[in-house]
Formats: sequence, structure tokens, C-alpha cells
Amino acid sequence: MTAAGRTRRKDILRELGLAPLWRTRTEMHGRASAEKAEATGEPIPGLHVDAKEDRRTQISRMGWDELKASVEGCIACPLSQSRTRTVFGIGDRNADWLYVGEGPGAQEDATGEPFVGQAGKLLDNMLAAIDLKRGQNVYIANIVKCRPPDNRAPTSHEAHQCEPYLARQIELIKPRLIIALGKVAAENLLHTDASLGSLRGRLHQHSGIPVIVTYHPAYLLRTLPAKAKAWEDLCFARRTMGTLGTSE
Repeated sequence: MTAAGRTRRKDILRELGLAPLWRTRTEMHGRASAEKAEATGEPIPGLHVDAKEDRRTQISRMGWDELKASVEGCIACPLSQSRTRTVFGIGDRNADWLYVGEGPGAQEDATGEPFVGQAGKLLDNMLAAIDLKRGQNVYIANIVKCRPPDNRAPTSHEAHQCEPYLARQIELIKPRLIIALGKVAAENLLHTDASLGSLRGRLHQHSGIPVIVTYHPAYLLRTLPAKAKAWEDLCFARRTMGTLGTSE
């Protein structure tokens, strides 16, 4: 392919929100590069496959370090253009409890850590209420890894582009229970547009893992009466974990 052709191909992929799907560690040319790509699992330039499927497949094979590096270099959706830092997730990588929020806010975007503002303090209090602590048998992540501008919810396209990363985190962590914090997390984990109220108080499933839905801490800061309902959800989560047996 000529240089002009390669440039045109990159432009088309970028317009579709699909480029670059990966970052090569070295420039790859000719047969030697193709053999290296095959041996290391890196994609071969010019290989005409379904780009989305290929990206998902590659992410599904990544370990923690490679996954984090891929997130840091990702430009698969427009959120990459306005972020300061990616927010990968934090906590115990062998946790029984996985808490999934919506996406980073301004403070998270600045620090690269999820739930560090007032909502984060409330989440820490929620954890403490059921004898949990951030980083100890708890992992915290979000549906998207980059901050949506103006504190808006992530679009379905943005969530879809980030979904393989969260899916791989779940595969690596193998949590016993997932807590979906807020409507966006519930919608994307459960693939439903049902109201949050109708999802509360019931046990759901994501990839065979039990899921409990509750309010996002930011919502609780704005809607104090909902804190009592959130406490009910936390008690339900603690009872549920008690029925799941011990970790292997």
C-alpha cells in the first residue's frame, strides 16, 4: 500500500472512531514484521478483518499491565480528545466485590483515580457501613475510562468502545458480586433500559456473576431521602455475599 493509501485508510478509521485500534511498539515492515506480529499477538498492518471484533479479541487476551497501557493509549471514541488522564480503576485485583460507576468526573480526570471527590467520600462511607474498605477485597471501576465533558452521561457509542476493557477487568478479577452504581452502570452491565427503581432489590446476572443495583453516590448527595433506600441495597448486598460461600 502506498503512503497516500495508508494515510487515507487511517483517516477513514479515525472518522469511524476505530483508529488507532492499537499502538505498535516498533515500526513493522515486510515479512519479518508480519512474523513478529504473529508471534507476539500484535495485529498485522493491512490485514482486512472486522476491526471491532479484532480489537475486542486482542483486549480479551491482555494481562493487567498491557490492559492498563492500552487504556492509556486508547483513542477509540471522542472522549480521548478532551480527557486529562484515563481512569483505569483501582483496588484489589482479586476482590470479591466489584463496584462499577458511570464515568470519571473532573477530580477523577485530574488524578486518574475513580471516586475521589465528594461522591468518593460517600462511597467510602457506604463501604465502611458494610465493613468494607477501598482497596481491601474491593475493586472500583467505571463504565467509561475517560471523563465525558460537562458532567454528562456517556453516550452508548462511548460506553460500547470502553466495554471490552471493563469486560476484561471482570474476567481478570473474577468478583463474586458486582454492585452497579447508578442507572448508566445498570443499563450497560445488564443491557436494559428499565428504571433503576425497578432494578433495585433483585439479583441480576452479568456473565454469570450476581449483580445488585443501587444509586450512584453523586445522586445520593443531591437526593438525601434516597440514602435510606441505598442502605437497604447495601444490606441486601451483604446478605447476598453471605450466601455465596467462600472464595476458592
